[in-house]
Amino acid sequence: MTFDPDTRDQVGQRGHDGVYRRWYLNSLLYAGGGALVCALISVAAGYAFDKYRFRGKEKLFGVVQLGVLVPSTALALPMYLLASKAGLVNTYCSVLVPVLVNPFGVYLSRVFSASHIPDEALEAVRIDGAGELRACWSIGLRMVMPGFVTVFLFQFTAIWNTFFLPLVMLSDQKLFPLSLGLYAWNSNTHAEPAFYPLVVTGSLLAVLPLAVLPLVVAFVALQRHWKAGLTAGSVK
Repeated sequence: MTFDPDTRDQVGQRGHDGVYRRWYLNSLLYAGGGALVCALISVAAGYAFDKYRFRGKEKLFGVVQLGVLVPSTALALPMYLLASKAGLVNTYCSVLVPVLVNPFGVYLSRVFSASHIPDEALEAVRIDGAGELRACWSIGLRMVMPGFVTVFLFQFTAIWNTFFLPLVMLSDQKLFPLSLGLYAWNSNTHAEPAFYPLVVTGSLLAVLPLAVLPLVVAFVALQRHWKAGLTAGSVK
């Protein structure tokens, strides 16, 4: 995909007009919001695959895991056609919706659910009168929090570094994430050398420390959830 002259002009005109800040905020929206919802969906799916019995469960789980084998680049064109039919192209949803599903996150959540949520604990809350949603939210999610945090951080990092999906879906530079915005600047350096300082400085700020800072904060703030023994004493 190439950038048309109008897009190049927009980027050039706004190169000194705070657009870099907007790209960074867009990256935070895509990575933070997408990773949060994806982690919730993955944990809920993994919990269901682990704790419930239904016909064709293992076959369905195998189909989900086949998604791990499909490269994201192979799905770019089908996702673009679907987004075009739904009228979502060149919107925030065109980038957010595809990243809400993570087959590996579902697998990881099922593993965490099997190892961190005792069946006896769920049976106890059911005896006390709690429904399935209440048991999942109040007991299951709290016990599987290490898995939730792990999926969140994996997906946050993947979305933060994504490039091809927004390249296909977006043409409005106001919606660009940081990676695509820097690419847009870099594509103008041959015609306008004045973009070189913007590209170099923007890349430096994106890596040190702006791109690393959200991950560092997330690791420091959420590291306690990885500690073992969260369910110790729940089952005698």
